[in-house]
Amino acid sequence: MSFGARLRAAMDERGPLCVGIDPHPELLSAWGLPDDVAGLQRFCATVVEALADRVAVLKPQSAFFERFGSGGIAVLEWTLAAIREAGGLSIIDAKRGDIGSTVAAYASAYLDPASSLVADAMTASPYLGFGSLQPLLDAAATHGRGVFVLALTSNPEGSQVQHARTATGSTVAQGILDAVARHNAGERPLGSVGVVVGANLQDTAHSFAGLNCPILAPGLGAQGGTPEHLHRVFGAALPDVLPSTSRGMLGHGPGVESLRAAVDQLRDQLAALPA
Repeated sequence: MSFGARLRAAMDERGPLCVGIDPHPELLSAWGLPDDVAGLQRFCATVVEALADRVAVLKPQSAFFERFGSGGIAVLEWTLAAIREAGGLSIIDAKRGDIGSTVAAYASAYLDPASSLVADAMTASPYLGFGSLQPLLDAAATHGRGVFVLALTSNPEGSQVQHARTATGSTVAQGILDAVARHNAGERPLGSVGVVVGANLQDTAHSFAGLNCPILAPGLGAQGGTPEHLHRVFGAALPDVLPSTSRGMLGHGPGVESLRAAVDQLRDQLAALPA
């Protein structure tokens, strides 16, 4: 099955929710864990135990593993494998973007099943030109994986680039959205190349019609996004939106049952949104 098909099935079965695994130093401290590799391992093991079989997707943020060097990367490898073994889907949040052989190497690292860092999908930056991502898109198609392309991000600085107008009169972000729509044309039930659009945006002034892809929407919770806000931002595209929360959800730890209860409550709120 393609990644798009697997994600669609997971969202339909478990509800549309992605939980980020972002081991901030403050979160480790709040959980009573040391800010070291041992604390990182215990943190990730708890999140996987609590949520890997409960939410559609878990999304480890690579930077919070990289800061511990090789030991942190080993925990990231373990976490991705543990998510797979629990029957969950993973998105590695690495936001990679480059050209030529370098982006091909990123594809080998994160999308090739032969790699110990392979995930079901990865995030990528298109701001060296959407065409620069072609090795990622090719690898995703070959291996049944996915790519989530940054379009309208949740940080306030993003609009300086993403809302800039091109020679055609459309925004840079709309050009990315249109390129993704062309790539996914004809895919069923959902394309495997998705976009990233912030759940906390106030007014996108962009069209999500015809994307035929999952829309990863970070910013739910700590960054100010709410379930009700999702409906205002995405409108008719809401069934394809995968809201993502990390600190807002992980703050309910370290108890496994408290994490599960918080997820269940948020899923109920998302399910109550108008179609």
